[in-house]
Amino acid sequence: MWIDASIVIIFLAASLFIGIKSSKHIVDFDRFSVGHRAFSSAAIFATLSASFIGGGYTLGNAAKVYQAGMLYAFALLGFSLKEILVALIIAPRMDAYRDCLSIGDIIAKRYGNGAKVVTGLFSVLVCTGILGAQVGAMTAIFGTFFTINPLWATLVSFAIIIIYSSLGGMRAVVYTDILQFCVLVIGIPLTLIMGLIHFGGWQPIAQRVPHEYLYFWKGHDHLSLFIGLFITFIFGEALVPPYVQRLFMAKTARATRNGVLASGILSIPFFLIAGAIGLIAFALNPHINSNSALPYVVKMILPIGVKGFVIAGLVAIIMSSAAGFLNAASVAFVNDIVKPLSRSAWRPNTLLRLAKGSTLFVGIGALVFALSINNVLDILLYAYNFWAPIIIVPLVAVIFNFSVKAQDFFIGACCGIGAMLIWSLMLHSPFEINGLVIGVVGNLIGFMLSKPFQKQKNARGAC
Repeated sequence: MWIDASIVIIFLAASLFIGIKSSKHIVDFDRFSVGHRAFSSAAIFATLSASFIGGGYTLGNAAKVYQAGMLYAFALLGFSLKEILVALIIAPRMDAYRDCLSIGDIIAKRYGNGAKVVTGLFSVLVCTGILGAQVGAMTAIFGTFFTINPLWATLVSFAIIIIYSSLGGMRAVVYTDILQFCVLVIGIPLTLIMGLIHFGGWQPIAQRVPHEYLYFWKGHDHLSLFIGLFITFIFGEALVPPYVQRLFMAKTARATRNGVLASGILSIPFFLIAGAIGLIAFALNPHINSNSALPYVVKMILPIGVKGFVIAGLVAIIMSSAAGFLNAASVAFVNDIVKPLSRSAWRPNTLLRLAKGSTLFVGIGALVFALSINNVLDILLYAYNFWAPIIIVPLVAVIFNFSVKAQDFFIGACCGIGAMLIWSLMLHSPFEINGLVIGVVGNLIGFMLSKPFQKQKNARGAC
């Protein structure tokens, strides 16, 4: 076991070294937020992939498949579809926003500083929630593999993330993401291959799991749940802060498009591989804690040395995603909340120090969030409720250059959050459709209805 532990320690040390080394040229808040805006499509591909392939979409995915079958892995392909659509439709339009540091900057161009502050608040909330999912996943990894207290090991790992994220900002995040991407993109498929070798192929695994675990269309209930989840994953992380930050960072819009498209395509086999590992875990032992499904396979099947490399891959998955959301939350806090609410101008160095300091408070919030909810994928679903029903519709309207005003943003946001709360809390999500989907629809309706209301108000004013 000391060999495997040594490999993980070396990986953590390498991540910290790269992160600190990348921080030398971070002299102002702009560089902290989006780097030098000259990353290649390959770098965008690696950093974006490493960011979204987090604990929820690997360990959480395997856990849900262990509980209920491949339905959840297939539903995650809604995320893949969303990434491909972003590449083809949204990314080519981002040249117009190369002066922006955050989603709040895009929103402020059409809706004003009030809407920017609201966007900043919900940016911090959703980033904290998704970061919490990574905390839960990291705890599950260390609890499975090592005899030390998993919470302490998780705190040490997140301390490393906080150090290099706060010192090097987005530049450090991207360079460590590239290292972590190389490790995880080998480690997770390797786990599936070793599992197949252990059982002698796919057929023995399929015979050991419930028949309905292999499909998502078995029965009306399964199909309706799949459709609801599929739509949820289309909207859930759509245009969340760290992903939009990546759209500001490439040399050209074409480089952005290519990087995002490649990332979306990669996610399809990756999600299915992680889900299949959940089935392997069930075939090995149908009585373990589902949150430990993927780590259990690694622990029981992989030989020493290979196991350490794959554990490092699992840690890489979590660290890369956590660093991206941590950086995005600190940028949103400073750029979208502090600056608009302040009456005086801030010095660049002061903003930089404030952004670095805010990473600590976001990390603490993520820990609280993670300790309050059990399943990693459930944490993601809760976090999504703080984003899609409020931000997606007005953000897309600006990107597509629609004629909008501040009133549209606030009416749409109120309708979105109201529809989500009524559907989720009062109606208890009928038809297996998540409240955030209804929230997005409610926002769109409110957003559209605000137009005639606005015209009537203007007409009365003219009289």
